[in-house]
Amino acid sequence: MKNSFTLIETVVTVFIFALAMGAISGLVIMGYRIHSFTWQEATAIGEARKGIESMIKEIREARVGDDGAYIIEKAEDYEFIFYSDIDKDEAVERVRYFIKPAGGGSDSRTEQCVSFSNGGSCSVSFFDFLGETLELAQLKVSVEGDLNSSNETVGIYADGVKLGTLCTGSDCGQCVGFWQDLTIFDVTDLASDNNIQFTASASGGVGAFCNWQEINHSIKAKFEFNWVETSEVETKAIFKKGLINPTSWPIEYLSANEEIFIISENIQNEDRAEPVFTYYDGDNNPVQPEDRLEKTSRIHLSLIVNIDPKRLPQDFKLESDVQIRNLKTNL
Repeated sequence: MKNSFTLIETVVTVFIFALAMGAISGLVIMGYRIHSFTWQEATAIGEARKGIESMIKEIREARVGDDGAYIIEKAEDYEFIFYSDIDKDEAVERVRYFIKPAGGGSDSRTEQCVSFSNGGSCSVSFFDFLGETLELAQLKVSVEGDLNSSNETVGIYADGVKLGTLCTGSDCGQCVGFWQDLTIFDVTDLASDNNIQFTASASGGVGAFCNWQEINHSIKAKFEFNWVETSEVETKAIFKKGLINPTSWPIEYLSANEEIFIISENIQNEDRAEPVFTYYDGDNNPVQPEDRLEKTSRIHLSLIVNIDPKRLPQDFKLESDVQIRNLKTNL
């Protein structure tokens, strides 16, 4: 009689073989996922480490901007703007490090314009500023110039639509040398196409003889454009770098020329309520927000990296400190 498997034995053998293959496959897949996750985590940490090393070098060598701007322009918990010749070409760049939060977030750009004509006008443009869906957009605008009487006013326009008039009545002075009559306008509808132009138009009584920074100008206007985006899909917080090279004479740093680079993704600082930038004075005391531009001497840098907070390993924190070498000689 020949040896052979019965039908039941065959079924049992196939079942056991399938279980064994399933277990092996599961182990292989788990190992692959663990390896992939570990590799992604290591890559994210490596990118963050390079970002901090780059920041240290650039902040340490920070200096006055080519337009005379102070070394530090903005010093907040999650955004730091300063001036430094990062590529050693003798031209000082405007450098901005900041976090774009998960799910959209807010951002801003600032531009100035000047008119040298009696009753003249000037304009600035913002374009390609949206990465997601626009939720809110605001314009903060202020002016300076020959603006000390009732017939010397400045009309503010967005894409040809009049938003309002600044310096009505006695709100402004003549050639005062500082920004006046800060006014905020909602421009959400006009900015939704990812392109908007702002214009400041002086009335006929405005003459051209003010000398604050530019000789014989009639008006100057500063436009701070702020917007908030919402994302339709879940995104991860990203640490970015913005870079603006100075223009030719007259030297300016145009926000429309800002180049944006991704430094590191999966940053958890805001979720953990831990600042990326912490500021200290010369005596190593923490500096209050309103005093940061004037009193900051040392900056503590911190980036928290975690590609999936729901999985181990937990947060990985990178920290360092940097002293601004040229700060004391320019206070």
